[in-house]
Amino acid sequence: MLVALSGGVDSSVVACLLKAHGHDVVGVHLSLWQDPRAPACAKILPSKCCTAQALHRAKSVARLLGIPFHIVSLKREFKRVVVDPFVAAYARGITPNPCVLCNPTFKFAHLLKLAKKWKCDKIATGHYARLKEKTDARGRKYTALLVANDSRKDQSYYLYRLSDSERLHSLFPLGTLKKSAVYVLAKKWKIPLDRANYRESQNLCFFPEKDALPFLRRYVRGNHSGPIKTREGKTVGMHAGLPFYTIGQRRGLRIGGLTIPLYVVAKHSRHNVLVVAPRGELRSDSITITQLHWIGPAPAERRKIPLDVRIRSLGERIGGTLVRTGKRAIFHFAKSTFDGIAPGQSAVLYRREEIVGGGIIT
Repeated sequence: MLVALSGGVDSSVVACLLKAHGHDVVGVHLSLWQDPRAPACAKILPSKCCTAQALHRAKSVARLLGIPFHIVSLKREFKRVVVDPFVAAYARGITPNPCVLCNPTFKFAHLLKLAKKWKCDKIATGHYARLKEKTDARGRKYTALLVANDSRKDQSYYLYRLSDSERLHSLFPLGTLKKSAVYVLAKKWKIPLDRANYRESQNLCFFPEKDALPFLRRYVRGNHSGPIKTREGKTVGMHAGLPFYTIGQRRGLRIGGLTIPLYVVAKHSRHNVLVVAPRGELRSDSITITQLHWIGPAPAERRKIPLDVRIRSLGERIGGTLVRTGKRAIFHFAKSTFDGIAPGQSAVLYRREEIVGGGIIT
């Protein structure tokens, strides 16, 4: 069994669990690209997974278990496949979610290649999600993706684009556990972890800051300030460059002195204008989804299929109906939502505890 050891408590417990259940475990740590332009003082944040401290913890767990441990450098490939498209999308005014695309096109793809190389039957990660073998209406078997038992840690949103083969050859041992139980197991197995100073890995792994804005300012070029306008055309401020803002954003606009808060509702690249409006104007009745990916059978075309949708990783699941037409689908909300829906984000579709599929919001 090949275990992706990031150095965090989750992947460490996975390795211990599998070893305790009699599996032959091999650990691997993927060394990925880190922003060389980031200020040195920011690189010591404890809430990032791809750090020297995380690698040290992964090595310690491998020694504790007495398992083979490999460090595989994929820095160049990671920058090309994940980081560069992320920067390019922001430069075009889109708000991407690189974790959703990294999992199937990069992380799991490489882990499966390494598993085959080292003769491992499956790969195991510390993701909070569940897998279950199911049979569709036509009698065809498939590996379904289900939400985790711990709803506060559920990561099914990030995994909906995994291929059939990637799901079939993967294990998520933590999907049935609560996070509190994982900490109990970490203590039981004496996993080297300073609970007082340890922080869960958060946000994106390839820059050290807590949000993307400083990173984007270092890498997105050719952007110019311009007016911030209301829908009526009144100028209420100046923006620092359209890529540095996202739909639904309220903080950081620097347009004080107004009687009601305003939110970003549109970005007009042609005229370099950022459009703001009161929260009520963020209301959406539907979203259009492309780049569709299905788990199991695809929904019937041109029929209203009742489903739930989630447009943020741990956001509210919103009920409604999906209408698919070929490679495009429209999800109609049962009630209008105030969420700032940004093109480029994923819309993940659920039927009870099962993830049906999803796509990219356009």
